[in-house]
Amino acid sequence: MSMEDALVARLQHQRTWLVTGAAGFIGSHLVEALLRHGQAVVGLDNFSTGYRANLEEVHRAVGETAWRSFRFVEGDIRHMDDCRRAVEGCDFVLHQAALGSVPRSLQDPLCTHQSNVDGFLQMLIASRDAGVRRFVYAASSSTYGDHPALPKVEDNIGKPLSPYAVTKYVNELYAEVFARSYGQDSIGLRYFNVFGPRQDPRGAYAAVIPRWIEQLLQGEACHINGDGETSRDFCYVDNAVQANLLAALAQDSAASNQVYNVAVGDRTTLNELFALICGNLEALGIDVAESAPRYGEFRDGDVRHSQADIDKARRLLGYAPAYSAAQGLEATVRWFWQQRRQDNKVVNQ
Repeated sequence: MSMEDALVARLQHQRTWLVTGAAGFIGSHLVEALLRHGQAVVGLDNFSTGYRANLEEVHRAVGETAWRSFRFVEGDIRHMDDCRRAVEGCDFVLHQAALGSVPRSLQDPLCTHQSNVDGFLQMLIASRDAGVRRFVYAASSSTYGDHPALPKVEDNIGKPLSPYAVTKYVNELYAEVFARSYGQDSIGLRYFNVFGPRQDPRGAYAAVIPRWIEQLLQGEACHINGDGETSRDFCYVDNAVQANLLAALAQDSAASNQVYNVAVGDRTTLNELFALICGNLEALGIDVAESAPRYGEFRDGDVRHSQADIDKARRLLGYAPAYSAAQGLEATVRWFWQQRRQDNKVVNQ
């Protein structure tokens, strides 16, 4: 039985899922996947970094019938009443709500802590009190900190390099303590540079892939921090969706109360990434021949190289990434290109 068939089999019966950060990038993809599988979904978001447009796109994608199984709660994970209101009656929680970005955390560590630690703890308490079957949460590869070994293995971490990394490690510690103290079943997923459609290209803290695609589509110069040989394990969003569903539905008791790397298990340098994006744009008829990148200083808080060992997720969850970085980039570039064409069409009408 294939991984997809196994997921379909486990999703034959409708359950109720809470997705926090539902209007965000990864959260909206989780909402869409669950609704497509006939599940009942509650979404929680305060729109600090998420967008109503993401939920509107999900609505169009799944159709009116599936959309009736979605209930949205506009609220904040830092407010216990909102957490309790959202989680009531839910079987599973997929906790994605957080303030991402290493640079953001360096500029405003208090705000990052309030969302990523205080908000996480409130959501964990609300889930415990509501009797949620399993709490699956977005952890981060930033937890590996200054540990030099590659590929990154879950049990070997170093010292954190940013306030953001500290908050994500604290999440793992709280989840472990709640498992021991209260029997709260949880699984953490250490995301490695997840990218894809709906990722925000705007703002000072935009991730590199959507930012570069948007800049190239607008004919603007792209900036590379450092010499371009920094490398990352870029992971397409559908792989992250798969990992979340597998984690929530894992039946092996050995899989519970663990953290897992969610990635492809490969590395792409920033120079290679830039070339791949340009190649995909050229295939769509976009002239980027003169768009050489501009190089600058290395960014504070960044590690030089990052690559995941995904063997643990393969063994205990059945995780099998369906998209390589190159395949994911092709789909992502096409989505941004189509969005730009639609926007231009609306403007010209």
